[in-house]
Amino acid sequence: MLEGLSNNLQKALSKLKSKGKLTESDVQEAMREVRLALLAADVNVRIVKQFVDKVRERAIGQDVQKSLTPGQQVVKIVHEELTELMGGSEERLRMAAKPPTVVMLVGLQGAGKTTAAAKLALSFVKHQHRPLMVAADIYRPAAIHQLEVLGGQINVPVFQMGTDVDPVTIATSGIEEARKQGADVVIIDTAGRLHVDAPLMEELARIHQAVPADELLLVIDAMTGQDAVHVAESFSQALPVTGVILTKLDGDTRGGAALTVRAVTGRPIKFVGLGEKIEALEVFHPDRLASRILGMGDVLSLIERAQESVDLEKAREMEQKLRTSQFTLDDFREQLLQVRKLGPLDQVLKMLPGAGKLKGLENLQIDEKRFVRIDAIISSMTTKERADPSVMNASRRRRVAAGSGVTVRDVNQVLNQFEQMQQMMKRFSGFGKKMGKRGAMKALKGLGGMGGLGDLGGLSDLVPQAPEGNDAGSPSSSGPRTHRNKKKKKR
Repeated sequence: MLEGLSNNLQKALSKLKSKGKLTESDVQEAMREVRLALLAADVNVRIVKQFVDKVRERAIGQDVQKSLTPGQQVVKIVHEELTELMGGSEERLRMAAKPPTVVMLVGLQGAGKTTAAAKLALSFVKHQHRPLMVAADIYRPAAIHQLEVLGGQINVPVFQMGTDVDPVTIATSGIEEARKQGADVVIIDTAGRLHVDAPLMEELARIHQAVPADELLLVIDAMTGQDAVHVAESFSQALPVTGVILTKLDGDTRGGAALTVRAVTGRPIKFVGLGEKIEALEVFHPDRLASRILGMGDVLSLIERAQESVDLEKAREMEQKLRTSQFTLDDFREQLLQVRKLGPLDQVLKMLPGAGKLKGLENLQIDEKRFVRIDAIISSMTTKERADPSVMNASRRRRVAAGSGVTVRDVNQVLNQFEQMQQMMKRFSGFGKKMGKRGAMKALKGLGGMGGLGDLGGLSDLVPQAPEGNDAGSPSSSGPRTHRNKKKKKR
């Protein structure tokens, strides 16, 4: 997410961190690079000038010069100004005093309104609400069918009246249906156009007049850069837009829309779409995105994902197994499943503080298909083999490979990964028994970062390997298995 902007800003500010004392020329040079980084990210020129002027004025101030770590102070200033630029704090949805709460989605065709409607509905379900989605897009082919399919996936009802009924009638009838069903939230998916035009705005205005929405959210595509900002301006002038859903922020976007929408339109970004999966919608936190951009990670969002995704009962069972060192292939598979629930692994790793500095992580791409293969391989084993992999001789490995549609080499890799993770779990349980909590923390620090964790329990093997002899710096280029191979060569 916003890798280009993040890398350029971190590079510009890293030169300041190493200096014990900052001169005005040091700050001026850093601000010049910050300016270029923002312009390259397609941020509005006027916004860039205002931002750089504010940072420069604060960075040259007395408080920074007297600080023992002036470079870190400048980074803190940039973080604060980035947060302020994007809105300062999160903006919650306004809920109606008397249900149902009506949320109307508007935007151009292709921005992702229909998918955003389903993602938003799932978010309401997670917070114990009963949403109803209303299909008011009668123009785009298969729009109604798409919403019904998405509604079926998340078990949320969809109200539709076909394509021959006026959208205003559909919207008002949808509200009545929500009251009959006892739904407390109504999400209206409206029609879009390839570009902003008068008929579109008139129709949306008629719907809003007939069904006064508690939230009128504009869905815009982050990958369109400054065009997204122009779209936001046009809609905000014609309709009482209350907020923005920024989609496709996980794509190859330069970030101009995320940094500019609030400043140009005055409308807050309320949600961001971070992937194609229906769960990939997050409440927008300006301070957290600023932290991600500056390489500080986003631990709070990671914790929230874990709270939503991880089964607490299974987590307690796993803790007990760790204490007794009873870690089986079934447990290994369950751990991989829990990791997948957190989202794409490369995104999860980049939410950890300092992860951007790890060698090879900037170009990390996880092969999600490997998770499926691992599951197939473990499923092809007998109960005894999953409980005690030491019985896996050559003939058993050939049988499992044939049963799961992979090669014997793939089976060997999974068993090696399991062995590494099992050793890591024994190491952790040993720390707890010998030293208690404080001693365990000290021992963990002594592992020397991620490399000491047994190569992430073999998860680095989910990354496509670099050609032999080409040290691409990926996590898979180091770790216990490579070390063992070197020993074999010496023999």
